[in-house]
Amino acid sequence: MNDRELMFLPAHEQKRLIVEKVISSVEMVEASYRRIAELEPQLNAFITLDEDGAMSAARSADAQLAQGKNPGVLHGVPIAVKDLEVTKGLRTTLGSTFFKNWIPDYDSVAVQRIRATGAVIIGKTNTPEFGNREETFTDIAATCNNPWDPTRMPGGSSGGTASAIAAGMCSIGTGSDGGGSVRLPASFCGIFGHKPTHGRIPRYGGQAKPAYNSAGTSGPMSNDVRDSAILNQALSGFDDRDPGSIKGAVPDYLIDLENGIDGMRIGTTMTLGISDVNDDVATAVEDSWFAFSELGANVENLAIAFDPMPREAWWTLWTAGQVAMYGHLADERPEDLMPYTLEMIEHGRTLSGADVSVALRNVQNLQLQLHQVFQEYDLILAPTNAAVAWPHLQPPEKIGSEINQDDMAGINYGAIPFTMVFNSSFNPASSIPCGFGEGGMPVGLQIIGGYDDDATVLRASRAFEQARPWSGDRPPVS
Repeated sequence: MNDRELMFLPAHEQKRLIVEKVISSVEMVEASYRRIAELEPQLNAFITLDEDGAMSAARSADAQLAQGKNPGVLHGVPIAVKDLEVTKGLRTTLGSTFFKNWIPDYDSVAVQRIRATGAVIIGKTNTPEFGNREETFTDIAATCNNPWDPTRMPGGSSGGTASAIAAGMCSIGTGSDGGGSVRLPASFCGIFGHKPTHGRIPRYGGQAKPAYNSAGTSGPMSNDVRDSAILNQALSGFDDRDPGSIKGAVPDYLIDLENGIDGMRIGTTMTLGISDVNDDVATAVEDSWFAFSELGANVENLAIAFDPMPREAWWTLWTAGQVAMYGHLADERPEDLMPYTLEMIEHGRTLSGADVSVALRNVQNLQLQLHQVFQEYDLILAPTNAAVAWPHLQPPEKIGSEINQDDMAGINYGAIPFTMVFNSSFNPASSIPCGFGEGGMPVGLQIIGGYDDDATVLRASRAFEQARPWSGDRPPVS
């Protein structure tokens, strides 16, 4: 089996080969780095690589097996970590020149739990500054490219992880999602990404901190649904350093993963009552809905309308959070911040306490409205985004018949209107490839579940993956 074939294996298969001693973790990690050496110059998926640390961890993984110790769920498997997660002893930039030389002395909760799985961290992936854009560009690193067409963006803010997995540099990685930052790049790059229920994965030590981002969470990304379910399971569980994390037992995300969706009630919507979509996206998404009917689900059109639109509350809370976390940096050295970050901070400083209170009230109303929807439906199906990946910094001028909006510090809201809703509502949501659109670029289907029902989202994603296999599709840069 060559390096390319190894890196496109599901992570759980890589682990099996390592545990059965068909291949060592050292050999698996070496294969990953050879792939990185070949492809990274075209994609810029990583900000920092850690070959010495990774090889040391791989040797340790092999030694543990030789000693008869029980392997972790991702034992010896190469994994990419988004550079918004804090990593002990490994440079963590948060995508910002302010932190270009920061080497933390602690791990985030997510990274602690990644290490506990036995996975081997190969490096920190590219991200826009503080995760603040739907494209992945920053002054700290070269612009990240999409392996389906390197002249196009991979999405953001977890664009580096998505690009690395889609190209076959590794099979699994982490992202974080405060407005769509796992699901959007998963869609644009043709991989799977899951945004967990808010609070299931503690946020201590990541950019999506409790004090900063009421909508953000870490989440798994992979070429295989089971892999993301395994990682989601491993990362979930209460930690008292994040009082907002959910107490009590973590649901088992794997026990019913293969049990299908027969009899489930599913509502479909092409617009979520929010925005039009481009025809190529609509065609692929609508075609995917038939698979759910064929699998035995009861599928019907869902009419939904939000009042007010969710984007305003999300934008208010996001930019207020920017002031809380990074306003002092704008005061100290504004020239070292990306323009989009400065614009967000400037907007946040125009807000009043009443503005934030109204936004919080509107978020609560949104949560109640979606709670009522999920009394009738097990799942909602919608597009992940309204357009396929566009050329770098050249978003589509129109979405369907509407002019594209980019009045959120340059964020092209009109092209990505469907994800931030479920950050505000705290619902779990995945993006899974469902076809191709303009220029042969991937299209993502968003699968949304009721609060704390990640298990059903992952189960439906797995059923769709089996009915419409997509992981064999390989981008030109792979």
